[in-house]
Amino acid sequence: MKKLVIASGNAGKLREIQAVLVPLGCEILTQAELGIADAEEPHLTFIENALAKARHVAQIAGLPALADDSGVCAVALGGEPGVHSARYAGNAAGREQRDARNNDKLVAALAACTDRRAYYYCAMVLVRHAADPQPLIGEGCWWGEIRGEARGSNGFGYDPHFFLPELGMTAAELDSEHKNRLSHRGQALRQLVDKLRGFP
Repeated sequence: MKKLVIASGNAGKLREIQAVLVPLGCEILTQAELGIADAEEPHLTFIENALAKARHVAQIAGLPALADDSGVCAVALGGEPGVHSARYAGNAAGREQRDARNNDKLVAALAACTDRRAYYYCAMVLVRHAADPQPLIGEGCWWGEIRGEARGSNGFGYDPHFFLPELGMTAAELDSEHKNRLSHRGQALRQLVDKLRGFP
């Protein structure tokens, strides 16, 4: 597949996805470049939201579309914020301010919890056209724990608080290449690319 549209306006996600797909010879367009507004994400699961976004963009662009839906799930909070991760503390202001408020809310919610385990989950969906009856789906899960202290300036979202005990670092302290090898999004994208190779 030589040309596809990424159904996301999140600059961090776009960088991570492009880093994997561009070396494979894919021409990447973004929904912003095509003037396509964000799709609604009303569903209760990551896969349903990712599929809705991919179909929305494919319908308007007339091209294959790739979308992901991802978030952080805290064990002690029953999997919250989950699909609500991006807007956990509301939808006002710009992405950086929203990220800061989301992190503050999650850290506060876990303040009295001894179990700080959490995982990033990503569902990535590719449709070859809007009515594709067999969308390709990749999934990834990346375990860590939520720490109160923010560390690192790389990454985005919850990365500064997402601590990886085996590395002694947060996701925001990893360089992009290292993060892409380990992350939920990198796992999902590699799985999807492997499936794509088996299709015309």
